[in-house]
Amino acid sequence: MNDIANPPLDLASYWLPFTSNRYFKSRPKLVASGKDAYLELVDGRRVFDCLSGLWCTPLGHSHPAVVSAVQSQVAELDYAPAFQLGHPKVFALASRIARLAPSGMNRVFFTNSGSEGVDTALKIALAYHQARGDARRTRMIGRERGYHGVGIGGISVGGIGANRRAFTALGAPHVDHLPHTYDPAHMRFTRGQPSWGAHLADDLERIVALHDASTIAAVIVEPMQGSTGVIVPPKGYLERLREICTRHGILLIFDEVITGFGRVGANFAAQKLGVTPDAIVFAKAVTNGVVPMGGVIVRQEIHDALMTGPDRAIEFFHGYTYSGHPLACAAGLASLDVLESENLVSAAAMLGSVLEEAVHSLQEEPHVADVRNFGLAAAVELRPREGQPTQRGFEAFERGIDAGILLRFTGDILALAPPFISTPEQIWHMIESLRGVLRSLR
Repeated sequence: MNDIANPPLDLASYWLPFTSNRYFKSRPKLVASGKDAYLELVDGRRVFDCLSGLWCTPLGHSHPAVVSAVQSQVAELDYAPAFQLGHPKVFALASRIARLAPSGMNRVFFTNSGSEGVDTALKIALAYHQARGDARRTRMIGRERGYHGVGIGGISVGGIGANRRAFTALGAPHVDHLPHTYDPAHMRFTRGQPSWGAHLADDLERIVALHDASTIAAVIVEPMQGSTGVIVPPKGYLERLREICTRHGILLIFDEVITGFGRVGANFAAQKLGVTPDAIVFAKAVTNGVVPMGGVIVRQEIHDALMTGPDRAIEFFHGYTYSGHPLACAAGLASLDVLESENLVSAAAMLGSVLEEAVHSLQEEPHVADVRNFGLAAAVELRPREGQPTQRGFEAFERGIDAGILLRFTGDILALAPPFISTPEQIWHMIESLRGVLRSLR
């Protein structure tokens, strides 16, 4: 019963992102609290967080070390101007991230999200070539099915049609796309990296021949494509991309917003896969999702190429009011402390093997078209219902909540990326709950 102290909640004003607003507001699902690997809804239902928030809470929810760090920080320094001033924690966090990154990648530019990180990386690439006298290098190469956030640069190099369709008039010019790397005829039910598909990187040579290498600034790819349904890179594919980019003087950018900070069992997918790019975009897990933060890590050579002119000149005309926000830095330092002290990157690697075994046990369940996995991430792709694409995925999401699991669906693909603090028993329980959901679908 509503009373004066608890008036009915007005749902009208808030416009939810990436959500069917009319459906949601007729059947709202409101989160009341989160602890460890679980969220509790206001109606009392408790659900296992199968995707670590939106790939961003690997430490689970309300980790006491992160909570304490943010509470202390807001009382000490709530905000510091980001231009012409710094504060100790922003330098400490940048140094910490540089130590975790691949060798030679030791300069960090902070943003507030992955979307801003991508646009920043693209601008750095342009500025780098201009500083070196290669002003003709303005073309960016993305990849089909790629997701690089929702900034104009990100949707331009991105390759998910629904994200681009309404905004093509705003898109950056001089963009081309590599083909995506998923072919079910060769890859269905692969465990880890597929052995087929390295040759798909050679399409970059076709693009180079079409546009001329001297016009191409950068190639941007996700090592593992997460938002489009855990598309795993074929063995040798990224190595070929690296070799082609190096040969033609093109920068290679890895979008590691999802894979950074342990998701694949290493600090970054670049290290897991043995391929070092020129820039890495990060976000999400760097603060455990507690305070928004993103950024770009670059090779020192790229940074130094811009450090020219008078020493009082601004070298790179770019930044954000909240770049390196004190609360975000406090959350980031605490999150990285927990990752290290609790050995959670190693835990993620171990749980990745558990998830692989568990998720592939769903292969013969109703409606399952494919299962794939990489690190502590997996996807179960469902056969679309005839005449109703995306509906099975949506219904699985709805029924999953009743079954105690919060699934992430993209069309008819269900993505799984549980927190690093999960137990093997929780992973198997998640999969058994999903098995029941699949059997309940028509």
